[in-house]
Amino acid sequence: LLEKMADVRLKEAALIVGVVAACYWNSLFCGFVFDDVSAILDNKDLHPSTPLKNLFQNDFWGTPMSEERSHKSYRPLTVLTFRLNYLFSELNAVSYHFLNLVFHVVVCVVFLKVCKLFLDNRSSVVASLLFAVHPIHTEAVTGVVGRAELLSSIFFLAAFLSYTKSKGPDNTIVWTPIAVTVFLVAVATLCKEQGITVVGICCVYEVFIAQGYTLPVLLDTAVQILRGKGSIPFSMLQTLLKLIVLMFSTLLLVVVRVQVIQSQLPVFTRFDNPAAVSPSPARQLTFNYLLPVNAWLLLNPSELCCDWTMGTIPLVESLLDVRNVATLTFFCFLGSLVVFSLRYPGDSSKTVLMALCLIVLPFIPASNLFFPVGFVVAERVLYVPSMGFCILVAHGWKKLSNISVLRKISWACLAAVLFTHALKTLHRNWDWESEYTLFMSALKVNKNNAKLWNNVGHALENEKNFERALQFFIQATQVQPDDIGAHMNVGRTYKNLNKTKEAEESYMIAKSLMPQIIPGKKYAARVAPNHLNVYINLANLIRANESRLEEADQLYRQAISMRPDFKQAYISRGELLLKMNKPLKAKEAYLRALELDRTNADLWYNLAIVYIELKDPTEALKNFNRALELNPTHKLALFNSALLMQESGDARLRPEAKQRLLHYVKEEPQDANGYFNLGMLAMDDKKDTEAEAWMKKAIKLQPNFRSALFNLALLYSQTGKELMALPVLEDLLRYYPDHTKGLILKGDILMNQKKDIVGAKKCFEKILELDPHNVQGKHNLCVVYFEERDLIKAEKCLVETLALAPHEEYIQRHLNIVRSKIASLSATEQSSLPADGTAAAEEKKNSFQNLKVKKEQKTTQTTVDNNKGHSENKKRTEKNNMDKESPKKSAKEIKDIEKKRVAALKRLEEIERILNGE
Repeated sequence: LLEKMADVRLKEAALIVGVVAACYWNSLFCGFVFDDVSAILDNKDLHPSTPLKNLFQNDFWGTPMSEERSHKSYRPLTVLTFRLNYLFSELNAVSYHFLNLVFHVVVCVVFLKVCKLFLDNRSSVVASLLFAVHPIHTEAVTGVVGRAELLSSIFFLAAFLSYTKSKGPDNTIVWTPIAVTVFLVAVATLCKEQGITVVGICCVYEVFIAQGYTLPVLLDTAVQILRGKGSIPFSMLQTLLKLIVLMFSTLLLVVVRVQVIQSQLPVFTRFDNPAAVSPSPARQLTFNYLLPVNAWLLLNPSELCCDWTMGTIPLVESLLDVRNVATLTFFCFLGSLVVFSLRYPGDSSKTVLMALCLIVLPFIPASNLFFPVGFVVAERVLYVPSMGFCILVAHGWKKLSNISVLRKISWACLAAVLFTHALKTLHRNWDWESEYTLFMSALKVNKNNAKLWNNVGHALENEKNFERALQFFIQATQVQPDDIGAHMNVGRTYKNLNKTKEAEESYMIAKSLMPQIIPGKKYAARVAPNHLNVYINLANLIRANESRLEEADQLYRQAISMRPDFKQAYISRGELLLKMNKPLKAKEAYLRALELDRTNADLWYNLAIVYIELKDPTEALKNFNRALELNPTHKLALFNSALLMQESGDARLRPEAKQRLLHYVKEEPQDANGYFNLGMLAMDDKKDTEAEAWMKKAIKLQPNFRSALFNLALLYSQTGKELMALPVLEDLLRYYPDHTKGLILKGDILMNQKKDIVGAKKCFEKILELDPHNVQGKHNLCVVYFEERDLIKAEKCLVETLALAPHEEYIQRHLNIVRSKIASLSATEQSSLPADGTAAAEEKKNSFQNLKVKKEQKTTQTTVDNNKGHSENKKRTEKNNMDKESPKKSAKEIKDIEKKRVAALKRLEEIERILNGE
């Protein structure tokens, strides 16, 4: 009969689905807010690249359980559902909210089935509908992290339903449902810790519902046994056996759970839960007062708030505090219900008893009565206790509706409650649309919580609205003057507003609120890890001043002395030591950080950079590879390891370098540096068409990309497309008029291809204006003088150039050519004067034509302009070397020699390029 009553009809399920959809449809338009940021957006355990085993080693927020900063909230199955969401839709919030809505529907339907065990059909539907629309559930349903409550509740109720089937005919024990119950309890606990409390509900159900005992009967039986006047009935022995099995399995789960948290409770500060660190009697009075506060939220959910920490509920510090009346009233009412349910037989008392169990037992882990938690009040933890509340309300409504005089009033009141609750839920969902709307709605309820002012400031800060954010952060410091985090927020915002002096003052205030450093003292129990960031932030601020680097280093060391496992301090100190040109000490800092966390890809990347500074590219590449093993999409590791491979000159590494750069441009499609370096690799591989395409892509993304413009022009000049290089060089010189190599290349092309001596001369003169000691520019200007047939000026120019570079053989060679030509022309003019000036001019012209100046070009790649990496591609360019030829040869001999010399120069050019690793 009990199982038949517990069946849920299709139309009842459809009604619940419709009501939930009507109340929560707008939750699909909400984003990731508040705790969702840490649990979803910042949680690497959601990524497919993270091993599944990490879910069972880390807490709910992705922090290893072994770390002291872990919150010790172990919910791997909930995180697994987040990971499934990520697998199908990555960080699309709609799918996460939709799954929460589905889970809430499932809970409501299963809850209806549970209600039918203790209420009639109509009252069960009323209880389920009230549960479906209750506004207190918006945090659990619309907040994505509330999924822990939803999943745990599903298995919680399923475990209880399974246990109700453990009683067979003639009061025999059916072990299969008990085994299923134990399994479902374990699953519920892996979704959220409160799942284990269902065991207590099963025990109460077994004794007072299944066996039908009342407290007087149990007491009487116990007295008779103690007096030796009777023995334990067989049915009671069976009950004890079932309870022992349940309790043993629970104890086993508790032991496993304690092992998981490594026997350490999480570290919370007085800001999270002020009463937890308060002296007696304030601690006891406040914790007891929080019970009627939670009950009032269930009874009147008109003012809901996402955060009840800090000063939201002032401490109850005296017995004379008027709020103690509320506490006393609550306990009197609760006590009367307990007495009624345990003392008297009958269905009504059984219903009240189970309702009380659902209210009280799941709430115990969050009650602060046995151990402190990281909050004062949290609406989401009332998700399961509200089930018992809804059963009580439905049971009371049933009693009233059975009175003929009150029937219509009771129905009207029920309709009003359901309608107003549904409207409140629908309206409340919009508060969760964004962090700004959520925290602003909270400030309407409570203005004494500095955390809320801080969170509104964070929301504005994320929108780059620093001026308004600063107002909220300053208000937070006024509400809670000793809030270290608020002063840190003020400092950070001043820094973002480029007000360095004010930022430093705020950080110093925050630092003054930290406990004083005592050598050898461990502060982990008193200092929140995020508060230690004041040292990091202050050091990062002052290290911008080169004269204060040692002071910044001292701050990092202070943070480390207060918390030797503070990984970020080692990372930041390593960066500073690199800046101070102390790579060996930086290496020590990173190795120490790696002892704390060997799975941090950023640490391996930073260590690779240290090895680059230490001129050890082999070790650097190994560490880059280790970073990529941990995070295959680590952008900086992809980019800089590819550059390192490219610089190595090892042709065997080029294919892997190309693959990494292709991966990089996939991750960063708008970064021109990736395409540019792909172009450089293609140039190394003599793939000119591919190199041209990559260079054009880089220039399209960044039209003023200096290196890409020059190397594209260089590519054209090397492949016989000099005229195509000219417009590229024009663009380069428009952005960078003092680009020396660009001016040299443009001058070469103008002189040798366009025969524009005037244009070439302007280029070389411009170079000498910028750098009078530029040997290439000076030499090429000498060539211009030679082409202009001004040998005297060319000789003088080459003498000056040789003085700048006395060891350059080609300059001496070309000077000898010019002097030989001057001597030859002088001898010719003295031996036989021409018939007229025209003939003399013609002869001189022919002499210059026989002395063609050839361009010897040796080119490679220029420096990669990239602020992301520590690698450079250093290349050099030589232009326009004049080659020696003999004036005593005949025209035909000169022509033959010229052909051979050009072929030899081409071979020499190729050999030099290979030797230079181009």
